[in-house]
Amino acid sequence: MSDATNRSQVNTDQINQSRRRFMRNAAMTLAAAELVTISSAVAQPGKKNDNNRTPAMPGTNGSSGTTFGPLKQIQAGLLNVGYAEAGPANGPAVLLLHGWPYDIYSFVDVAPLLASAGYRVIVPYLRGYGTTRFLSDDTFRNGQPSVVAVDIINFMDALKIDKAIIAGFDWGARTADIMAVLWPERCKGIVSVSGYLIGSQESGKAPLPPNAELQWWYQFYFATERGRAGYDKYRHDFAKLIWQLASPKWSFDDATFDRSAASFDNPDHVAIVIHNYRWRLGLAEGETKYDELDKRLAQSPVISVPTITMEGDANGAPHPDSAAYRSKFSGKYEYRLITGGIGHNLPQEAPGAFAKAVIDVDAF
Repeated sequence: MSDATNRSQVNTDQINQSRRRFMRNAAMTLAAAELVTISSAVAQPGKKNDNNRTPAMPGTNGSSGTTFGPLKQIQAGLLNVGYAEAGPANGPAVLLLHGWPYDIYSFVDVAPLLASAGYRVIVPYLRGYGTTRFLSDDTFRNGQPSVVAVDIINFMDALKIDKAIIAGFDWGARTADIMAVLWPERCKGIVSVSGYLIGSQESGKAPLPPNAELQWWYQFYFATERGRAGYDKYRHDFAKLIWQLASPKWSFDDATFDRSAASFDNPDHVAIVIHNYRWRLGLAEGETKYDELDKRLAQSPVISVPTITMEGDANGAPHPDSAAYRSKFSGKYEYRLITGGIGHNLPQEAPGAFAKAVIDVDAF
């Protein structure tokens, strides 16, 4: 092949690469513009006032009529993980992580917004939820927060994803925080509802004022065998009560709740949930192979990766004040209070605001 032909081929490849980049960036820009347009229909369009308040953007609020495509399964670490995926396979990766007692459908309206912006959106069931299963019956059903983060790192490895934006709420936000301090090289940025949620068994021993302790009533219930049996027997009704208390202004219908509640029928669900909350109180041991990770987390390390933290103005679940954790973020950072009666399940109650946070932290 002549030098002229080589140069022609190189030029063609460069043009094709530029065209692909242009198309992806254009798609992301259009999707971001859509989100801004949606927010402009609300008072103070897409802007924060002096109190960092952002009006919730309209969404379907997780209406039972929306759904994911066929779910996938992949072996990752100790698990065979079930997950939903949307968007182009070569797009920038975004992992969306749910909490308790919720599941992947918290992101059913967020995923298409991000997919239309050119992102590869991946929403896994955590251990003990949905179609995620342990590969061995002999594996300890461990709910340690650090172990859930290890699961997601193994999941990324299995999918050959080197780096991703990690976004979540509740257990998912805690997992994002943990990943950002233990494996910052794997996190392009994080979106964390309720901010800095890294704790330790030692910090869990500290008593709180009575009103704060009252909010954790279920944690103390789970510390008893009666609580374990009660949650196992009434997990559907129990989870529905938590949804109502955590999001008192969210008018979800029975079909929306029942769709998510099906994921709690996982055979390991009760064991994982009970161990998680007992471990936090120092009432259950973890596994020694994770001791080093837990020692690092017990130091309350600072998060250096780009971060947006969010809170709903009607969050009825226990959560820290944003001022209390501001010093825990040393990189580019922004806090957003989402107004309009938004509760604990922020991605499902305000999907537009959550998707915009992911796009914005990527721009950081």
